[in-house]
Amino acid sequence: MEQKTETTKTAGTPPGKKLYWWKASASFLMVLFTMPLGHAVMILMEHFLDETTLHYSAFAMGFVGMLMVIAGVFAKGDTRQTLWGLFGGLLFWTGWVEFLFMYFANRFGTQPELDPVTGEIVTRPEYLILPASFGFWMMVMIMYLFSTRNGCNFINWWQRLLFKGKKNEIAARPMTRHTSIVTFMELMMILWASYLLLMFCYDDVFLGENHPVTLLVGLGCLIGSFFIFAKQLRIASWGANIRMAIATVVVFWTPIEVLGRMDLFSEIWTDPLNHVMEMVIILVVFVALAFYLWYKGARKSAAVG
Repeated sequence: MEQKTETTKTAGTPPGKKLYWWKASASFLMVLFTMPLGHAVMILMEHFLDETTLHYSAFAMGFVGMLMVIAGVFAKGDTRQTLWGLFGGLLFWTGWVEFLFMYFANRFGTQPELDPVTGEIVTRPEYLILPASFGFWMMVMIMYLFSTRNGCNFINWWQRLLFKGKKNEIAARPMTRHTSIVTFMELMMILWASYLLLMFCYDDVFLGENHPVTLLVGLGCLIGSFFIFAKQLRIASWGANIRMAIATVVVFWTPIEVLGRMDLFSEIWTDPLNHVMEMVIILVVFVALAFYLWYKGARKSAAVG
């Protein structure tokens, strides 16, 4: 979550109505392409690696991700710190969250959810047990709500709603700010929340994938992503723009997941070996944008230094 004081919340966002279309679009696309690429990497690892090698590789991936996030604390420049936190966080989530859930689900024999007609796997075992982590997510959120003064719009809204005029008294000060850690935690909490939301919506005990509320959730997230992007357009600095893009992309990706679940379009990233050209194009554009943003961050740091 964005750990900023109230006075620095709009840093890099000068007054006026100037819109930073290139910065917002480049940041959005770079973060957006991490979604299909992340899915594809998991599927390719499962396809080419034997079970033992897969789990060791996944654990190593999570460890490398943690090291990258920590390295970002010591990096120079807001943009580069943000990128360290983002890329490290993606490896951390894939290796130490998704693959670990997969490992224990398979180890203890959790069965996937199957389509009653076709017999195809609808929900993989690791995602079926992920909603059990809801209490842990709430535990972290309670800490953010009551103990941190920060720049996250979602948390600030809840603090104003719950604490009224005592907001500044209850959440009196921010944590020590390290941009890499801020980016990492923002990514972790938003991804975690989106997975929980989708899995509860898909569960027939609660709603079900074809329930009207599930469709409304997807529609609401789609509309909400445009409002977040509108705020992103007014952010002048690359680092802050990338961090806002994380929220924009994850919220925007929710209706994509809902539509894919309903088989309204083909999710090419779930079958990368049969869509090599498309995935290569996504990878090339992602790498180009990542290098460009890293270069801009390095150039700005050199100018400041």
